[in-house]
Amino acid sequence: MYENKRLGFLFVLPFVLGVLGFKLFPFVMSFALSFTQYDIIDPPIFTGLENYRELFGEDLLFRKSLGVTLLFAVLAVPLRVGFALFIAHVLNFQLRGINYFRAAFYLPSILGGSIAVAVLWRFIFAKYGLVNGILAKLNIEPIAWLADENFSMWTIVLLFTWQFGSAMVIFLAALQNVPQSLYEAAEIDGASRNQQFWKITVPLITPVIFFNMIMQMVQAFQEFNGPYAITEGGPLNSTYVLALYIYDQSFRFFNLGYGAALSWVLFALVAGLSALSFWSSRYWVFYAGEKDDGR
Repeated sequence: MYENKRLGFLFVLPFVLGVLGFKLFPFVMSFALSFTQYDIIDPPIFTGLENYRELFGEDLLFRKSLGVTLLFAVLAVPLRVGFALFIAHVLNFQLRGINYFRAAFYLPSILGGSIAVAVLWRFIFAKYGLVNGILAKLNIEPIAWLADENFSMWTIVLLFTWQFGSAMVIFLAALQNVPQSLYEAAEIDGASRNQQFWKITVPLITPVIFFNMIMQMVQAFQEFNGPYAITEGGPLNSTYVLALYIYDQSFRFFNLGYGAALSWVLFALVAGLSALSFWSSRYWVFYAGEKDDGR
């Protein structure tokens, strides 16, 4: 029995060491460094709350990047979740070759987060890229997707939305667990397909909708590859998200103390929005077997 325990501990040891070395230790160190001035070369100098005071009081670029990040999340998260639910609903029908289409629609989630695809996306939305080529065929004037601040945000939003595969798979699993008897009873009562979707499907999968919204929100606030490789934060900082600002401060200007402070502000923002989402979920998320308590 003792030998089995030792063997079990041995198997989980790499995971525990990985969590301690690459997760917990950097997490604690970043919090400590957020109260210092640190440039990697020289020892950290404790400055107290100076980084946070500068961040909230004087840093106009932080306010700009915060606004850009919030705008990106507001646009991208509903689009990705809604599109993933729509595609999952379509792929839930039992059609010939449906497994092929499920795999094909999942593929972007594997490739979409890479720098290579982000660079490809940049060429697609370039002045003489594929998108403007299609618009030209339709006798529509080319759009400066990457040079116009009114359109640049949409390039990274569309890339984020295109990576809907993981959310789609989760939605598909939830849809397949909805009892068919409910649809049959609704059809007998004369409910249309649209009514069945909104009155049966959506309420029963609200826990999964909530889960996907939380996960996609966290990913949206950490989005980096798209703004970095496609627009480089421009034009006029219109796509300069917080993750890109943290990267610049930490590894471009070697101001790691300030970058750590920015990281913790981002962490607090995501944690706060997640807590708010959990609080609001009591009013619209319904779990199986849950009794009506008058809410």
